[in-house]
Amino acid sequence: MENIQNLPIDIQTSKLLDWLLDRRHCNLKWQSAVKEIREKINVAIQDMPENEEIKKLLSGSYIHYFHCLRIVEILKGTEASSKNIFGRYSSQRMKDWQEIVSLYEGDNVYLAEVASLLSRNVSYEGPALRKQLAKAQQLQQELSRREVECQSSAADLRERYYAACKKYGITGENVARELQALVKDLPAVLEEVGKDAAKLEEQIQLYTAFTNFVCEWSEPVLPMLTFVQKRGNATFYEWRTGKVPTVIERPFVEDAPPDAVTEDTIDWGNFGEGANSQEPVITVEDGADWGISLEPGSEDSGAGGIDWGDSEAAPIEIEIVDAGTDCPEGVAKGEDALSILENSQSRSQFIDELMELEVFLMQRVSEMGEEGDVVAMSQFQLAPSVIQGQSREHIREMLSEVQDLLGRLTSLRMQHLFMIQASPRYVERVSEVLRQKLKQADILVLKGATMAEKRQEALEEQSRLEPRVDLLAGCTRELQKLIEADISKKYHKRPVNIMGVNI
Repeated sequence: MENIQNLPIDIQTSKLLDWLLDRRHCNLKWQSAVKEIREKINVAIQDMPENEEIKKLLSGSYIHYFHCLRIVEILKGTEASSKNIFGRYSSQRMKDWQEIVSLYEGDNVYLAEVASLLSRNVSYEGPALRKQLAKAQQLQQELSRREVECQSSAADLRERYYAACKKYGITGENVARELQALVKDLPAVLEEVGKDAAKLEEQIQLYTAFTNFVCEWSEPVLPMLTFVQKRGNATFYEWRTGKVPTVIERPFVEDAPPDAVTEDTIDWGNFGEGANSQEPVITVEDGADWGISLEPGSEDSGAGGIDWGDSEAAPIEIEIVDAGTDCPEGVAKGEDALSILENSQSRSQFIDELMELEVFLMQRVSEMGEEGDVVAMSQFQLAPSVIQGQSREHIREMLSEVQDLLGRLTSLRMQHLFMIQASPRYVERVSEVLRQKLKQADILVLKGATMAEKRQEALEEQSRLEPRVDLLAGCTRELQKLIEADISKKYHKRPVNIMGVNI
């Protein structure tokens, strides 16, 4: 018996209530008794003395049997004046709480309630609070990661913005103004390219001699390149007519306002097919007079202000003339007034011929590296001296000059300059594309700030939950010790261990 008395009683928390009911320590109908006791507690706490310890017991915690015992002990001091000669208290407060304690002790109702409370704390309340705390901590990590991503993406977009501006050759402070300023320097740049084209005389002669020798080609080769090599970046009028113009009237391109439509287009509408239908846009060349008056029609103007002529008169004769013949002799207007490298048509031909010359020289460099045998050398015995006198290294030098000139004309910056010159609207589109990068960067910065605010909220939630977890853990461990001590009394002070209490 002595050995049994020293053996501990181990009870799992989840089985504690069943253990008490199975051993008849508690009644199966304990919940109905607890309901009545809770109603009496709710009434009794409405009238309590001013006491700090009682306030602490009643604030924010579930009042159970052991709390009631402590309240009775406190009331013995506060209600001592109401004690009569028989040792009974006349105070209603004391009577109410003594009745509550008595009801709790009947059939060990209190033991069933605190066992249920302990099990709920361990199985539900504790895990729920820990889950909320873990969620707040995980949310902080996620928001912190997303905040860093937003900041990184915003910085990347800004870098891409300034990298794009660098490709255009601008700083990015005022995109539209800087792009328009670049076009002002374009004629000088093209003039320099035209001067450097004069250095291609030897390359053109070699290509001409080679085509004549190999293919017996009698037609002129590289006509545009030859013209620029001799005459420089002359006007398109001079290339077309062979005469130097006496008057050059360059087209005036006015800077477009931010929201103005600068493309000369006529929008004929959708003809009732919906706003999303794709209708062709009819372009009208500058200066073309179609004989259509856009002014309000008068009595003599016929249908809609359009003069269709007299139907009884003789048929109208339409004379088709060549481009530029409507201008006075020696006057270069419109596209004729542009230089060869400014005019898109002649510039394209110039670049095509440069590329043709480049391919030829690259092929010659490759072939001359393989002309080590007697057969290859004999093929050019009858060739002109301009072909035989070339070395591979010299051909490479000539190729380098051609590629340098070609690169200067076809670089990304030059392509954009040509587009800006051709269409002021292009400046708006480029500005808008670049602005979008900065706008997206600003949005990401704001999003990062939102992530930081939410992360701070999650941190505050964590700060609010941690004391609750600690408080619940402390109350649960205290309740565990009280239950273990109470059960131990029922088994002659045998040690009792309630297992699985982990909060």
